[in-house]
Amino acid sequence: MFNTLFIRPSALIRHRTGPHAESRIRFLEHCSNQGYPRSSLQKIAWVLLVFSQSIDLSRPDRITRQEIVYAVEHRIRYARRPEHATDSRSSRLMFIHVATAWLRFLGRLEEPQNQPKRFAEQIDTFVKFMRDERGLSPATITFRSEQVTHFLSTICGPDISLAAITINDVDAYLSYQGSHGWSRTSLHTLADALRSFFRYSEAQGWSSGIAASVDAPRIYAQEDLPLGPTWEQVQQLITSFSSNNAVDIRDRAIVLLLAVYGLRSGEVTRLRLGDVDWVGEILHITRPKQRCTQQYPLDPEVGDAILRYLKEARPRCSSRQLFMALNAPIRPLMPKCITPIVHSRLDALGIHVPRRGAHCLRHACARHLLAASFSLKQIGDQLGHRSASSTRVYAKVDLDGLRQVAELNLEGLL
Repeated sequence: MFNTLFIRPSALIRHRTGPHAESRIRFLEHCSNQGYPRSSLQKIAWVLLVFSQSIDLSRPDRITRQEIVYAVEHRIRYARRPEHATDSRSSRLMFIHVATAWLRFLGRLEEPQNQPKRFAEQIDTFVKFMRDERGLSPATITFRSEQVTHFLSTICGPDISLAAITINDVDAYLSYQGSHGWSRTSLHTLADALRSFFRYSEAQGWSSGIAASVDAPRIYAQEDLPLGPTWEQVQQLITSFSSNNAVDIRDRAIVLLLAVYGLRSGEVTRLRLGDVDWVGEILHITRPKQRCTQQYPLDPEVGDAILRYLKEARPRCSSRQLFMALNAPIRPLMPKCITPIVHSRLDALGIHVPRRGAHCLRHACARHLLAASFSLKQIGDQLGHRSASSTRVYAKVDLDGLRQVAELNLEGLL
């Protein structure tokens, strides 16, 4: 490894003869497998060499973070000139980060013991109830457990039990969230999560008299408009990913999947290499809400974009997930990474729509299909809706169809 990173004989000798050379090589190979470029590997190798001079790995016990900071502060410096001896804050943080990662890789880091969260046992029991008895989806279980955990940690002091929580505490919490940007729909979902927890809590005898009193904002059926860009603006967005850099190649494939198939961001990031059947020209989409996999014909433009990404942009790695981060450490993209791709490019193009996240392309896809005279049933199948009521909202944005209704001559029926 050192031979590939360093050319100068003095540098090679220094790295080869430094302490713990074998473990430093193993860590550098690990970083190389994660996609770090040669320049970064050289910096990591230099940090490891310097840090290894200041730490004793021969002792049997693990090394704490305080010891890492102390070793970094008192490390040996290989500065050629006195002015180079002054450390910047970024250099110090880089040393601490690399040293910590190295010791964790070696299994020599003393990890801090996380203090058990209050009510952790009750929340774990509630999670098992939702999963095993209610059969709720993983996304719903995660949301409810996170919101309940945040609620309890916010309103419960060290001496407050579940039995001491009142409906006034719940109302105050909902009011606070509403005054800090939560929409009525989000508050309704939050209230539903809290109501579900307290209903279970009361069945277990932990609390009483709360679940039936949790009041959520009223949500009216079909009250929202599915707002998004026009199909012409979607085409403009797709065309904007026209450069040959790896980011644009990957992001173009992602945006095409969002727009052509109306996928959710989580469905895009969940795609795996085997989900694209190149022989049968079939795309397999995992629908977490429906807990099933749907098959779609592979659109030629989408297929070409994915194929180009695989050939020219996707990093080499062992992961089977389709879309990967392009900067080291190489890792699968998370759903939260998809919305910024769409949002930033719409901003750059000057396309102003009320909702500019990844989901707006799903709305644009539905409106485009509706304008092409597809039925609501066909649109619902394309979007993976479980019921027709989820698709019916798009009838409100069929302006051409509404104009035709408005132009009907009903005089003879009066």
